[in-house]
Amino acid sequence: MKKILLACLCLLTLTVSAQNTTLRTPRQLFPGLFEAVQMQRVFPDNKTFVDATPREAPAVILKAYNEQRQLPGFDLNRFVLAYFRLPASAETAYHTNISRGLRTHLDTLWTVLQRPPTYSVAQYSSLLPLPRPYVVPGGRFREVYYWDSYFTMLGLRVSHRPDLIRGMVDNFAFLINRYGFIPNGNRTYYLTRSQPPFFSHMVELLAQEQGDTVLRRYHGALLREYQFWMAGADSLSVGQARRSVVRLPGGEILNRYWDQSAEPREESYQKDVLAAQQGTRPAGQFYRDVRAAAASGWDFSSRWFVPGAGLESIRTTSLVPVDLNCLLYQLETTLARSSQVQANAAAAKSFRAKAAARAKAIQQYCWDKQANWFMDYDWEQRKLSPVRTLAGVFPLESGLATTAQAKQVAEGLRRDFLKPGGLVTTLATTGQQWDAPNAWAPLQWMAIQGLRRYKQNELASTIAQRWVSLNRSVFQQTGKLMEKYNVLQPNILGGGGEYPLQDGFGWTNGVLLNLMQEYPDIAN
Repeated sequence: MKKILLACLCLLTLTVSAQNTTLRTPRQLFPGLFEAVQMQRVFPDNKTFVDATPREAPAVILKAYNEQRQLPGFDLNRFVLAYFRLPASAETAYHTNISRGLRTHLDTLWTVLQRPPTYSVAQYSSLLPLPRPYVVPGGRFREVYYWDSYFTMLGLRVSHRPDLIRGMVDNFAFLINRYGFIPNGNRTYYLTRSQPPFFSHMVELLAQEQGDTVLRRYHGALLREYQFWMAGADSLSVGQARRSVVRLPGGEILNRYWDQSAEPREESYQKDVLAAQQGTRPAGQFYRDVRAAAASGWDFSSRWFVPGAGLESIRTTSLVPVDLNCLLYQLETTLARSSQVQANAAAAKSFRAKAAARAKAIQQYCWDKQANWFMDYDWEQRKLSPVRTLAGVFPLESGLATTAQAKQVAEGLRRDFLKPGGLVTTLATTGQQWDAPNAWAPLQWMAIQGLRRYKQNELASTIAQRWVSLNRSVFQQTGKLMEKYNVLQPNILGGGGEYPLQDGFGWTNGVLLNLMQEYPDIAN
């Protein structure tokens, strides 16, 4: 079996290597046609076209398009349907028998959301091959997503699917080794950015089940991910930023979200173009900050805006996000452990020192003594962001907070963020999906784990109880588990954002399964 798997991996590597020499996105493959389809909204969701598969070579399709579009009565919609195979509709999503219960629904959904290995993909498809089975979030999200997958893996552990966890970690290691980093998702149009770096969390999760050999197995991939996030750090002067790294006033290095492209996102092309026209900034700056927000996973939130302004003011790359740097701290500590397992004491010492330096910098630049909260840091204006968000719980989950700080954060959560259905993402109601009244499973999990780490068990239990109750209530009403929830008015489904509410849903399922296991009284 191992020989067969090795042969498949070698074949996949050769296949991807051949494809990668001419790897192009849909916009690059179909100039002119792409812009027409997206701006005229041939499909209500711009993601439909970038996920479609061409039936002919791009040159053939473009030749036909340029000839036919000049003719009277040309129908762009009909042309696209003739030359492209559309992705499966999200409307065909699985529906459960509610009477069978929530736990049965959760366990069954893994088979619904699981996808087979893609050793090769259709020529000119935007999908990137993966060597092992994986789980997609659901709805319009037909591919694997980076940070979603950690929370999905938590659920797979409860459902006793170590094979699938191992396969997904292998997939991410494959992406790191193939592209030098883990992209937002396995699509060509995501190859300009990553997402919150949870790979070290995934490796640690697998190591809990299989021991320290896991750390040895993935050490190289962990190191390459770290190199991706830290690229350019050595050449920075104070007050400068390059790609994902920023050198702060005291010479410290922290990180920000970044995207290599300053063009509209292909999967949201029309929205980005129209939004850029509403502002006064150069379009390239706007697109870069929009893309960086997508890299953060929080697309979109008042967290990234000028206070009191809207999307047109977005300035993601000007901020050092506290949660991102907590995740990179944990990557450094995992690298210290994996280096130690490999008997490389010098490397282990070096990564422990890097982690300690980052922890000190997070304390210095991200703790707001007036708000008693961990904030993002505005490196351009050299001051704290005034926006309180649930990103402030990440220093608790990673163990960076002092006991006093953890107590103050817990008090702030109880006083300001705790709502009938759980923790609200921010305190601002803007219509953006990562603002009030919405809540998201991964942030509930990080808050609960952080509180438990600092013995704030009563509040952690209260959050878990309210979140599980909300999930259960919506399931009983709809037979579905959702991407996000309205925690202020639990009888109303979550809204906002660039697309309709999605069901499935990988990370919701994973967090819910874990909370039901860890709090059996709530589950029952």
